Amino acid sequence: QVQLVESGGGLVQAGDSLTLSCTASGGTFSGYSMGWFRQRPGREREFVATITWSHGSTYYRDSVKGRFTISRDNAKNTVYLQMDNLRPEDTAVYYCVGQLIPSNEYDYWGQGTQVTVSS
Repeated sequence: QVQLVESGGGLVQAGDSLTLSCTASGGTFSGYSMGWFRQRPGREREFVATITWSHGSTYYRDSVKGRFTISRDNAKNTVYLQMDNLRPEDTAVYYCVGQLIPSNEYDYWGQGTQVTVSS
């Protein structure tokens, strides 16, 4: 059973950068995509970014385009989220996700890592 383990969250100031990492353990991830969701205080969980495992195609929510970059290292079973020019509204718990086939559902979820951006 694949497990996703996130790291890299923390407290930063507006305008700073932070990189989140997520490693799939318990087996080699051979699914369709991995990515990130987040849940901001008082809000529903929302999609942030995703990358297809074989081709590296990327997709972002509009509010993070140009500031966040998702990448992956297939050999390390790891996906990264480079977050630049962070804003207070990026404060959230960030969850790593894995998807076995293209669909509206995600098969694997990490435990979440807190990112707090102070103004």
